Amino acid sequence: MVSAFCGSVASAGGVPTAVLEEVVVLGRLDQLHGAPLSASQGVVGPGQLDMRPVLRAGELLEVVPGLIVTQHSGDGKANQYFLRGFNLDHGTDLATSVDGVPINMPTHGHGQGYTDINFVIPELVQSIQYSKGPYYAEAGNFSAAGAVDIEYRRTLEAPLVILEAGEDSYARGLMAAAPQLGGGALLMALDYAHIDGPWLLEENYRKRNGLLRYSRETERGLFGVTVQGYEGDWRSTDQIPLRAVQAGLVDRFGTVDPTDGGSSHRYSLSAEWSGSLGPGRSSLLLYAVDYDLDLVSNFSYFTDPENGDQFQQIDQRRIYGSSWSWSTSTDWLGRQQELSTGVQLRHDDIKKVGLHRTIARQRFQTIREDAVQQTSYAVYGSVATSWNDRVRTTLGLRADRFEFDVNAGLTANAGRKSDSIISPKFTLVLGPWGNTEFFFNAGKGFHSNDARGTTINVDPTDGLTPVGQVDALVDAMGFDIGMRTALASNAQITVSLWTLKLDSELVFIGDAGTTEASRASKRRGIEASVIWSPVSWLILDADLAWSRAALGGFDPAGDRIPGAVENVASLGLAIDHPSGWFGGARFRRFGEAALIEDNSVRSKPTTIVNIEAGYRFSNRYKISTAVYNVFGSDDNDITYFYESQLPGESQPVADVHFHPVEPRTMRVTLTASF
Repeated sequence: MVSAFCGSVASAGGVPTAVLEEVVVLGRLDQLHGAPLSASQGVVGPGQLDMRPVLRAGELLEVVPGLIVTQHSGDGKANQYFLRGFNLDHGTDLATSVDGVPINMPTHGHGQGYTDINFVIPELVQSIQYSKGPYYAEAGNFSAAGAVDIEYRRTLEAPLVILEAGEDSYARGLMAAAPQLGGGALLMALDYAHIDGPWLLEENYRKRNGLLRYSRETERGLFGVTVQGYEGDWRSTDQIPLRAVQAGLVDRFGTVDPTDGGSSHRYSLSAEWSGSLGPGRSSLLLYAVDYDLDLVSNFSYFTDPENGDQFQQIDQRRIYGSSWSWSTSTDWLGRQQELSTGVQLRHDDIKKVGLHRTIARQRFQTIREDAVQQTSYAVYGSVATSWNDRVRTTLGLRADRFEFDVNAGLTANAGRKSDSIISPKFTLVLGPWGNTEFFFNAGKGFHSNDARGTTINVDPTDGLTPVGQVDALVDAMGFDIGMRTALASNAQITVSLWTLKLDSELVFIGDAGTTEASRASKRRGIEASVIWSPVSWLILDADLAWSRAALGGFDPAGDRIPGAVENVASLGLAIDHPSGWFGGARFRRFGEAALIEDNSVRSKPTTIVNIEAGYRFSNRYKISTAVYNVFGSDDNDITYFYESQLPGESQPVADVHFHPVEPRTMRVTLTASF
């Protein structure tokens, strides 16, 4: 990945805006830039993003080395994420934001930290910044594994229209422009897409996106206002049992329950300002989000032979938040220092979060339906000191407080809870020597648990069985040792060895409405990234990651963490030739994972190759063709092991359940600029 840095300023969204310098002049890859805090930070700019074949919007995040993005249901549902030995489910432990506005949803109807980025318009993304590990004072909840911020463009060189068409009834249209207005730029975009997918049950996913963004820069600073809207509805083909496919009962691209599906919307308004304040620089972000999800799923089918196992999860909320940061440079005893501080506030007004049993999407039983008020406050600061030309340190400290007020449908599970956490951070950087730097990082992070789990007393399914409560906040302690070098001609290499410990894998199980406690855990791994530009119009990159995740203590059930992928490999190239030809190719492989604690059942590796090639006829027109899963891999996007019961079976059966990768598919894109 492109990972040349230039500075270190706080970002409202939790990713240090170290704002990593985009490598535009590729010949400068033989130099180190800026002052990163770790070897696990980076940025990917438009040069690589524009040439990267992407089947779904969520796959944009795979520019983060070692991160895997998959899907086990309909495309309108949030993706499944894997990073640093975590099965992150739909986003827990990976803090994600767009222009500083957080995406993760705490106390969510489907999963803690739920991260749906279907509202992102890929062509408008300027850069993606990432920081892995709990070493950055700006990053708080859900950032134990890392933090990612997607930055939108503020303007366009010219208005554009994009038309796409492909197999499986895929069609998409995008119109965008950025006229000058009142001394600034008004970025406008409308995006519509429809796809049925390769599934026997046509997905009929309809996605509607809109964006208005006004930005103006004056002597007093940069001011901007952004309005975004997303709506989506779909039918789902969820994971299916292996035994049903092997017996010929269900096609590999078939479904057990054809009435699964969902709908969602996300409307947001944000305002930002950045500029000089006293002797330093300051930034302010205010945001509000209106969000809704209605999701119907059936993962175990007919363990209730009479009614089936389908359930509906709902989440209706409004989010209000703000963040402020300030930084300044000083001299202390002749040594240069960078002082940074900030405050972050967030309130989730969760009108309704519920779990209901359904038959063909019609409710017949409510398991639980609650309203929750969740508020978090944070203050942080850091001091970066350059002791000499080859030694610099950063000390950081963060304090977070969470307050939960659960108005449960079952009075016994209602209540109020609060908790606080202090998170120290430390960075040591040595070098450069011969264009090589070395890093040591230590830091504490955390994730919050579902507010409902902190006040629960009885199982909501029967209202009687006692259930233990979970801690509101779960500590994570991490260490990194890393290196980055530009010794090779026109290339940069980064290597990182890391470990991360969690006090407990306590989580709230949204699919069941109860909590489940697990043991402490430890993860460790190695990551390596290489980017090389042998000529000005060609970029080659490779990312390799290995990890091992284990539960602590002794338990006869075993110590493996189900779903923790053990190795990831990604190879890619991006071409932008002066003759007008352009394109890209990606090889992606994620390896095996234990599916059960005793490691007796394991998933198989998944390998995918995507390619794209196109030609620019002038500065106004270009056409490209993308082929996804070029070699027709029949691997799986995701694999689970649990009990389910099919019609005709007398009892639940423990089995592998999987969601296949999509077969080879082709899409054609026509772009016109005016």
